[in-house]
Amino acid sequence: MAISELEKRRWQLALEDFLKQRRPPAHIRDQLDLGYRIEGQSVEIFEIRPQWNDPGNKVEQSVAKATYVKSKNHWKVFWQRADLKWHRYDPVPTVASIEDFVNLVNEDAHACFFG
Repeated sequence: MAISELEKRRWQLALEDFLKQRRPPAHIRDQLDLGYRIEGQSVEIFEIRPQWNDPGNKVEQSVAKATYVKSKNHWKVFWQRADLKWHRYDPVPTVASIEDFVNLVNEDAHACFFG
């Protein structure tokens, strides 16, 4: 089932609020920044850095992902391990809202998202 534009806008606002809290200072954003994307029913938060051997090329490193399950009205939370695959975030596998997701990532109590 498709997600309404109103719901997607709410997701964008929550993610923008997260970026306001968590983004590095403006003077270092060319070396480290944060971004997000919304694809279908999933949102992903990622770091943006220069490529180590080609600083003119920017690369993204995934931080956290959540997928909305409309039938259950919750979000499944994932983190990316060293194998570069998404794994369920076992300490809190689901949250009730996008706001709960961004708060969970921002808190990073188990140092899984930002290390």
